[in-house]
Amino acid sequence: MKALVLAAGLGKRMRPLTFTRPKFLLPVAGKPALDRVLELLVGTFEEVGMVVGYGREQIMERYGEGSGLGLKITYFHQKELLGTAQAISLARDWVGGEDFLVINGDTLTDEVSIRALLDLHRGRRVDSDFGGCLATYEVEEASQYGVVFLEGNRVVRVEEKPKAPEVRTVNAGVYTFTPEIFGAIERTEKSERGEYEITTSLQLLLREGRKLYASPLGFWADLGRPWDLLVANEHFLRKQKGEVHGKIEFGVHIEENVYVGEGTRIRSGSYIEGPTYIGRNCDIGPNCYIRPCTYIGDHVRIGHGVEIKNSIVMDGTHIAHLSYVGDSVIGGGCNLGAGTTIANLRLDEAEVEMEVEGNRVGTRRRKLGTIIADNVKTGVNCMINPGVKIGPNSAIGPGAVVYEDVPPGQIFLARPAVERRSWGGGAAAGTSEE
Repeated sequence: MKALVLAAGLGKRMRPLTFTRPKFLLPVAGKPALDRVLELLVGTFEEVGMVVGYGREQIMERYGEGSGLGLKITYFHQKELLGTAQAISLARDWVGGEDFLVINGDTLTDEVSIRALLDLHRGRRVDSDFGGCLATYEVEEASQYGVVFLEGNRVVRVEEKPKAPEVRTVNAGVYTFTPEIFGAIERTEKSERGEYEITTSLQLLLREGRKLYASPLGFWADLGRPWDLLVANEHFLRKQKGEVHGKIEFGVHIEENVYVGEGTRIRSGSYIEGPTYIGRNCDIGPNCYIRPCTYIGDHVRIGHGVEIKNSIVMDGTHIAHLSYVGDSVIGGGCNLGAGTTIANLRLDEAEVEMEVEGNRVGTRRRKLGTIIADNVKTGVNCMINPGVKIGPNSAIGPGAVVYEDVPPGQIFLARPAVERRSWGGGAAAGTSEE
């Protein structure tokens, strides 16, 4: 079998992070998310097709022909982003009449689950009315996904983003298909969202009497919204082994499951709990407190007395002394001024909400800080409230308190009201003369 990876989407729900990069290249515990997907295929597949669109130059530059991963990658350019079914159709000739696997480039799972899906496909392939298999997962809120209705492990109906779903089983974005899927794609009409969706094609197969089977995943992280990065980051960090390749000064405490890259210096008095990943050529401390599930990229400077908890800090960012970053995603090339405080807990301790594609949505997280895109600067002593997003190439002035999202390329300033009065004591008030 060949494997087809879908990596063309705009990633609108991941903005502002995706204004400057495709979401498939956002970091997850030391590697781009797409690395994690391709690693699932190594050893099982030799030929991989990749549908690219937005940010395709960045993706193709990173992976080339795939030889570094032991794969042979063929690229398909989806010029108009017209949906998953249309994306799959681009690879019809490349598939060449054989069965194949499809996986979304932002779907993270585990090797055991992929093997189980492939085993189910092989076991059911002998049936004359077999149509394919799809991976499923149980979620708390299913209305944002394609919902899968089952009888045993047989799929009886697939519905995309229903308003009030009766079940919690969702389509996880991993499939095995026979070549008959292309005929169903040809008959697929645009959805109410204006796209040719593969779930519509699956429903056509079911109506025509084809049997589809569901294979549940043991782990699933769908990188649909910014806070999903924190979920995936934590999962993969907890699996890492601690290694120290940098310079550790006297008086530093580092726990066993902490990774420190080459050329990195951890200065005296720093306390680093695991799991934590710190990249290459970083300068950390002195007297920093790095708390669990934190990812720090390459060439990052963390100043004196900084505390970071459960966050992602991307390459080239500088967080100046006496700052606090909690449950947040910080883009690359940022400069957070001294005393920058990112709040991660509402005063009423209620669920943190965030604006996604113009809608205010609940994150199902009690603790969530900010999402800051690339090349953002903050002035000294600024404060950023929970659930706020700051677009790329923006600046927050000193002393500002940010309660709402800041668009890309904007400067956010706040000046306190100043009242001037004459002082009866004059210059000599409070002093004694001889």
